[in-house]
Amino acid sequence: MSIQRLPVIVGFGGINAAGRASGHHAYARMTHSALSATQQSRTLDSLATLMGLEGGESHQQFILDHTLVRRIEASHFDVDAVRWNQRLPTDGDSQPASFDLERKYLPDVIPPHWVVKGTSVTHVNVQIVGQQDFLLPTYREFDVKSAGQLPSGFEPGTLYPSRNHPRGLQMTVYAASDALGSIGLDWETISSRVAPDQISVYAGSAMGQLDGAGAGGMIKSRYNGQRVTSKYCPLSFAEMPADFINAYVLGSLGSTGASLGACASFLYNLRHGIDDIRNGRARVVFVGAAEAPITPEILEGYSAMGALATEKGLRNLDGLQLGEACDFRRACRPFAENCGFTIAESSQMVVLFDDELAMELGATVFGAAIDVFVNADGHKKSISGPGVGNYITVAKAVAAARAIIGDKALRRGGLVQAHGTGTPQNRVSEAEILSRTAQAFGIDEWPVIAAKCYLGHSIGSAAGDQISTTLGIWHHGILPGITTIDAIAADVRQDHLAFSTEHREVDTAEQKYAIINSKGFGGNNASASLMSPLATQRMLQTRYSGQAWKKWEQANERVRERQQAYDDGMIAGTISPVYKFDHGVLGDGDVKVGAQQLTIGPHTVRLDQVSPYDDMKID
Repeated sequence: MSIQRLPVIVGFGGINAAGRASGHHAYARMTHSALSATQQSRTLDSLATLMGLEGGESHQQFILDHTLVRRIEASHFDVDAVRWNQRLPTDGDSQPASFDLERKYLPDVIPPHWVVKGTSVTHVNVQIVGQQDFLLPTYREFDVKSAGQLPSGFEPGTLYPSRNHPRGLQMTVYAASDALGSIGLDWETISSRVAPDQISVYAGSAMGQLDGAGAGGMIKSRYNGQRVTSKYCPLSFAEMPADFINAYVLGSLGSTGASLGACASFLYNLRHGIDDIRNGRARVVFVGAAEAPITPEILEGYSAMGALATEKGLRNLDGLQLGEACDFRRACRPFAENCGFTIAESSQMVVLFDDELAMELGATVFGAAIDVFVNADGHKKSISGPGVGNYITVAKAVAAARAIIGDKALRRGGLVQAHGTGTPQNRVSEAEILSRTAQAFGIDEWPVIAAKCYLGHSIGSAAGDQISTTLGIWHHGILPGITTIDAIAADVRQDHLAFSTEHREVDTAEQKYAIINSKGFGGNNASASLMSPLATQRMLQTRYSGQAWKKWEQANERVRERQQAYDDGMIAGTISPVYKFDHGVLGDGDVKVGAQQLTIGPHTVRLDQVSPYDDMKID
């Protein structure tokens, strides 16, 4: 059996409702009340920079009020007056409808029941004899009024020449740049150590870019009498986040793509990255997702399914009368009495190195991505309903962790990041799966974390939110409580599980693993096994000599200094996202093709492949 490379987490970044992921700042916003005054102050300063404010502590309450899940703000749309077109049928049989308009606004094909008479060189009179449907632009109040929005005032498109990019791609540029900066190594240093075909990027959007600058604008333009631009269609593709990272951040020539699995999409892509490193196809992998679904059209689609928490549903939960104010900050209530999930926007990126490259460059070890398991639900009654496939993924992920750390550490040194959407079906089905799995593996008091109570549900990026939260737990030693609920619902199975409505301290020295769980529409289930920084270091120390480990520690000191400098610069607002438009573009003249290798600029791609089907070789 050949030795496989270990996928080590060496960087992470992103942006969600809690703020910037790198430096554990988004996590720190979630656990703000449990942190020291110094930690609180630094995270407030980080958020203040994002929000365009001077000084964090002087704006503390505003920052706290305008982060995490909250009432949808006007920067997205006005929930009290959402634009829509009301159908307005008219009947002109007895009395023809008549109106004047400029000739240039006449349709190319005049309807047969229109009588058009010229009144001047520029104007005509139209009489409509018979029935005619009009669409009347008007407004209505929206049922859904809460979402997990980026911190108020933060607009990623203003930080680089965004050229009308869809919001999800703007967030992608920010997140990828943040992840790159968090590594503490120059990209030129990294890319010079690996062949160009040994870098992979797997990132996407479960729903594509559906706002007005993407597919949403393309689909609506004709019906709104507007012109379709050349950018709408190409920028709306679901794999475009990976394309943007390759083309404008890294300049990567390696493997790329996006694997889609609804709300489990991030883990689907993480599986590709893990497989590439374990099998030697890549030494560096960027894994990510970007989702920007806070638009009236998308929210209305989920609301029509009965999936979202509405104002009426929240009012009924809290026993409020019509006119009484809802607490939209508590819209997402995982594992409690609830009425639906809360949609959110987020872009999250994780950077993986193989263990040899991490040791060579002195990269900081944030953890290791051991494996991801994906299973469908089989036959279903409802495409959106839960099924049994998640039993397989969770059990396999736990078994994968056990295979590395053993039964004893498994039972006392882990946690599970639940999908925890805040829907009545999820609270019952997922708790049942986690409880029965914990029982089978002999785990008692398994800590269950539900990050969506703070961040909302960011669809394809949701597991990225869960992973960055997990890395924060391993750094700060605080388990975020499910603080938006009063109590666990009576129909939620709690055997062998440890839910909490308050933050809890945990001994990071005892933490060995985490299970990241995702469930997606259509029966897409994925569960990942992550190893903690300490467990990963123990794994590395068994593979490398003491001398090699000491060399890594010395190199890592310099990396940590650069990571600290990056975080300081981001808080100070002196670092902009990496965006290299029309930079270093290669052409035919830069490529030399040989029988044994291909050269592109200073990089070499080997062509001396060995057949994996040696016993089937044809001479």
